[in-house]
Amino acid sequence: MAKCKYCQTEVTWMKDGRKNVPVEGDGGIHKCEQMLKMRSSLKTIQPTSLSPEEIAKYEQAMNEKTKKK
Repeated sequence: MAKCKYCQTEVTWMKDGRKNVPVEGDGGIHKCEQMLKMRSSLKTIQPTSLSPEEIAKYEQAMNEKTKKK
């Protein structure tokens, strides 16, 4: 069995449509405080907030990575 990386509870991953969902031993969906806190702290970046030079730099890095493969 897998463990939740936030609270170390034993979970089993099951498919719900196209999404993987952590399920606890009693059959309920696993939602711990640490995981919810982590998800709420995610930072989103708007594409318009990046300069064209930064976008070009990221695109170039991605293209070089794919060429190496």
